[in-house]
Order: sequence, then structure tokens, then C-alpha cells
Amino acid sequence: MTSPGFPALLLLSVVCGLHVDLSDLEDNKIPPSLCTGHPGIPGSPGVHGGPGHPGRDGRDGRDAAPAEKGEKGDRGQPGELGVRGFTGDRGDPGEKGERGKEGACPVAPKSAFSAKLSETVSTPLAVGDAVRFDKVTLNEQGDYHQDTGRFTCKIPGVYYFAVHATVYRASLQFDLMKNGHTTASYFQFYGNWPKPASLSGGSLLHLVPGDQVWVQMALGEYSGIYSSSKTDSTFSGFLIYSDWKHSSVFA
Repeated sequence: MTSPGFPALLLLSVVCGLHVDLSDLEDNKIPPSLCTGHPGIPGSPGVHGGPGHPGRDGRDGRDAAPAEKGEKGDRGQPGELGVRGFTGDRGDPGEKGERGKEGACPVAPKSAFSAKLSETVSTPLAVGDAVRFDKVTLNEQGDYHQDTGRFTCKIPGVYYFAVHATVYRASLQFDLMKNGHTTASYFQFYGNWPKPASLSGGSLLHLVPGDQVWVQMALGEYSGIYSSSKTDSTFSGFLIYSDWKHSSVFA
């Protein structure tokens, strides 16, 4: 059966002077070379495509020249105190040091004496007279003088002085003197007793070098101080502590 467009195609081939295979025309096929039209109008831009796949890594660049050293920056703020660390192991003992030089050993200052009235001392004594306890039993530092009955201070400090007197034949009153001033007074009444009585007293005195201490009769009618082979009258004194500041022992 012949296609309705067959006569038109045949006419076209004649006009154009083209050789047309009739078998193609019968199959409604127009050869591409039969006729060429004018170029069409450009179409609209297409939709943007999706992102492409990542490209491959580029080659490593060459090392650059060293840069110049920059200026020193400002000091930063102190950081927070860290946690205390663990106690370290105990170190090994150090080597024994050299023996030190021998030091000077301070000697404690000393001053002490004791003397008693001998039987040969004449009585009664006048008022104001110092009692000369002439029989010395202790006086290593030589601070007591038996010829005057006076103690002379060499070491500054506090001293204790004690007087013990046997009272016989008369009442007794005596004073403990320091540099001509009375520091203590003592009295014992005697009432014609067949046996002697006793009078004792003591006092603490602060002395400086050159000070003198002695026992002195206070009243002429009260001078019954006595001594014999069986009873004594004594005067004693000793340093309790020194005022020296140059010794580490007594500073």
C-alpha cells in the first residue's frame, strides 16, 4: 500500500534533483541529505549541575626561606597554682663536716665569804663601829676584808647577806649597812639570863662594783654581841646572780 505522502516526496526529489531511493520513501523515511534547513535558535541555559568530585591533592610546595626573628612578646599573666606534688624520697646522708674550733667555756662569776667573831675581840663596841668578824672561814675571791669587817663588791648583781649573833651580858641591836646607809636593823633583848640568847637576820641587796656592806653597832647600851669556843657570831654573804651582760650564760 502506497503512503499518502509518497507523491509529494517524489515531486520534491525531482525538483531538487536528488536521487531518492524509492524503498526509503515507501517506508516514510526522509534521508538526512534530502534537504538542509537553517540553524535553529539557541536553547535556554540548562540547570546548574551538582558539585563535582573532590580533586586530587596537589604536589608539595618548595621550602620557603627562614623568616626573621620577631620581637619578644609581653610577659604573660602568672598561671594558677598547681596541685602540690608528692613528697620526694629522702636523700642520702651528707658527708660529715670538719670538726669546729674549740670554743671558750664561760666561767660563772663567783663571790662568797663567811667569817666569825673571834674570842679575842674586845667588847663592848662603840656606836657606829663596824663589827670586825676577824676569823675568816671562806673568802676565796678576797672580797671580804677582816681588818675592816667590810665586804667590797667586784661583780655586779644580787647578793644575800646573813648575820647570826650570840647575845650575852647585854641586849643587842645592830644594823646591816650599805655604803653608810642602814638597809636592815635587828634587836634582841637580854634579861640577865644564865645562858646566852641569839639574834639572826638576813637581807637581799643589789650591788655594783665598789659598793661596801658591813655590820654596825646601832646603840651603845645594846652591844651584847658575844663569841666563845661553844657559841659563835658570824657574818656571811654570797652572789645569787650576776648582772654581767657579756656572758652567754648570764645574759
